[in-house]
Amino acid sequence: MTSLTPRTAFGIAAGVCGTLFLGYCIYFDHKRHKDPEFKRKLREKRRAKKAAGSGKRHITSFPNMKDHEAVQRFFLQEVQLGEELLGAGDLENGVEHLANAVAVCGQPNELLQVLQQTLQPQVFHLLINRLPNIAPRIVAHERKMQEDDIE
Repeated sequence: MTSLTPRTAFGIAAGVCGTLFLGYCIYFDHKRHKDPEFKRKLREKRRAKKAAGSGKRHITSFPNMKDHEAVQRFFLQEVQLGEELLGAGDLENGVEHLANAVAVCGQPNELLQVLQQTLQPQVFHLLINRLPNIAPRIVAHERKMQEDDIE
């Protein structure tokens, strides 16, 4: 009879531990999926994700353009969000937020010059193309704000 070498014993022990762990995972995964609360929570989570648009364009709520501090906070928030999204590779939403920042900026020409120097040419081109779509949204927001003030 041959004796087990330490290497063989370790291999057998690792195999047994791996099998036990896999069995543990399968058992609790099966138990979790049979739980009615799990299914309810999963449905709610999926509905919430679908309602949020699951990564589609964000609907931006513009500030009251007469409130300078609110506009400044919005501007900084949109620039930061735009930079973060561009850094993460989400060009569409990143450009959207930068366009919002340019739209509320007090000196848009200077900001556009800075962005032209810092952004990649194709990203800057997307930004320039997006700007004409932002102005009507701001005008519509201002009208809504005025209507709310009247009521």
